[in-house]
Amino acid sequence: MDMTRIEKDSLGTRTLPADAYYGIHTQRASENFKISQQTLHPLLIKNMVKIKKAAAIVHQQNNELDDRKANAIIAACNDILAGKLANQFIIDAVQGGAGTSANMNVNEVIANRSLEILGEPLGNYTCINPNDHVNRSQSTNDVFPTAGKMAILELLLGLENALQLLSKTLKQKSLEFKDVLKVGRTQLQDALPTSLGRSFGAYQQVIEREYQRIIAIKSELTTVNLGGTAIGTSMNASQYYLTQVVPTLNQSFFTPLKQAEDLIDATQNLDSFMQVSSRLKGIATTISKLSNDLRLMSSGPQAGFTEIQLPAKQVGSSIMPGKINPVIPEVVSQVAFQVIGNDLTATFAIESGQLELNAFEPILFQNILSSIDLLTNAIQTLSTNAIQDITANESYCLESVMHSDIMITALAPYLSYATAANLIKEARHKRCSVRDLAFKYKLLPVAQLEHLFSIDSLISNPDKMAI
Repeated sequence: MDMTRIEKDSLGTRTLPADAYYGIHTQRASENFKISQQTLHPLLIKNMVKIKKAAAIVHQQNNELDDRKANAIIAACNDILAGKLANQFIIDAVQGGAGTSANMNVNEVIANRSLEILGEPLGNYTCINPNDHVNRSQSTNDVFPTAGKMAILELLLGLENALQLLSKTLKQKSLEFKDVLKVGRTQLQDALPTSLGRSFGAYQQVIEREYQRIIAIKSELTTVNLGGTAIGTSMNASQYYLTQVVPTLNQSFFTPLKQAEDLIDATQNLDSFMQVSSRLKGIATTISKLSNDLRLMSSGPQAGFTEIQLPAKQVGSSIMPGKINPVIPEVVSQVAFQVIGNDLTATFAIESGQLELNAFEPILFQNILSSIDLLTNAIQTLSTNAIQDITANESYCLESVMHSDIMITALAPYLSYATAANLIKEARHKRCSVRDLAFKYKLLPVAQLEHLFSIDSLISNPDKMAI
């Protein structure tokens, strides 16, 4: 039994493994693009296959493919969608050719699986051809970006769930810590008293806004250029195909897609992807800021802020016994750095499109899809492995407030600025609290001082403390 087969294209021949479902185009691409050591994102492949299936269904309805060929292609697509032949998609995620190699990898695997279903030998493209039959009425230039949008929409569901989980977890902590008085800081200097609950409530609010922004941008991704073929003019696509392919595709996709009114615009301009990438960068920036705050608030345990305690997840040092590091916030920030870098790559890729086509969609999709995966996983671990089990060092927080100069602000509406400044100077010199001096000198009636310095007043009425 032969262990190889020979396939031919306009450039010549290539020897392939006899049992390979991919063909000569894929073989050449695998030789040309040994770049990232990463293959195409599985959802990108899955959604290209969905497009091929929808196209075959439409062609069968319109008698452009006979039942034998169409049914075999549809069955092959169903096999791949069920998880079969995953090891046959061997193309590097980073590739030249605007995604043509990715599209042809899919075309060839479907074609050869269709041949197998029909009892034909692999590579017998006179029966079912990757280009003439599987890719009929299509171009890489409308298949690949449509599949990219579908993959992004699908992945965003996981990110939405992660953001909702984080928002819920932060909300729970804001309620748990609502009565924990702490020092508020501006420019890392003591500022006004606040509560730990309010801090976590603010984190929850910004995460909720990020969630809403993700929801808002999804509508732009539902408009696709499928049917536009090479440059948006729909050459080689029948009117029936043009009107039916997207509705047919929608039967297997969870979010209704719509065909762009201007297919030329939708083919050459990738601004919708810019919106997505920018929002991912925004989320990355937000969660990194949150992670930085958690590291600061948990710093110590003896010589730092020591306001909160993160759950201990692993031994922190190979040389210092007992050291526990904030590993979860650290990894989240690293994810943020990568996502921010991915956005820069996406920006260059989108800007570099020329005339009727952008040739840089492979690196664009690789970075956007990677960013979504990274953010989803990072946010989930931040919620479940860090924030969920945070505890407050309540007594230490209270002591820090009561011994801080910021307490003078409670008296600011009733004292002159100079008097308040002198009181702070004296407190620092004598190493005592401003609060103690206020009572000692009876700067205000005792009852009023007790009210102004009470926890309820400091937490509930911060606006009355500022001038």
